[in-house]
Amino acid sequence: MKLVLATRNVHKIEELSMMLSDLNVEILSFRDFPDLPEVVEDGETLEDNAIKKAREVSQATGLTALADDTGLEVAALGGAPGVVSARYAGEACSYEDNNRKLLAELEAVPDEERGAAFRCVIAIATPGGEVATAEGRTDGIILRKPRGGEGFGYDPIFLPKGHVRSYAEMLQDEKNAVSHRGRALEAARELIEHMM
Repeated sequence: MKLVLATRNVHKIEELSMMLSDLNVEILSFRDFPDLPEVVEDGETLEDNAIKKAREVSQATGLTALADDTGLEVAALGGAPGVVSARYAGEACSYEDNNRKLLAELEAVPDEERGAAFRCVIAIATPGGEVATAEGRTDGIILRKPRGGEGFGYDPIFLPKGHVRSYAEMLQDEKNAVSHRGRALEAARELIEHMM
């Protein structure tokens, strides 16, 4: 059985592959399908984008596909960056650009009002058109400066609730156990097994 990860983000591929390693499926990615079309993430919600990516990649490959869309929602910013988290500082921005922009916007916000949540929606789509979704969420706060060298994206500035280390200060296994993506994937396991 084969499952295609509908992402070009190599960090997500590594993370998802590690978390799915105990399933009896062969994990494939864009590296196995060099002609895969680029999916435009123009949905209004995380769910819209995850479903669109999974459907398009499933149709293009003829295999079951798994996609995720993740957003960081900061209470003091009315839920921003949300669905545009990956391109918050602009279309061709780096992770560091996004972090700098977010920290600058929160500079005057007191520590007790820096609450945030990472949300992840996973979508699984089959070539026959069946689609299912699962969601995971981790609450925490935005730190005042980056900490740690692991992970990617907003990991260096996100401190999960009940922890003393940022996502970027955690080992991969430790992060997977508490992360929004890990929780979404755990909720999606039955769906994957049912749809394969």
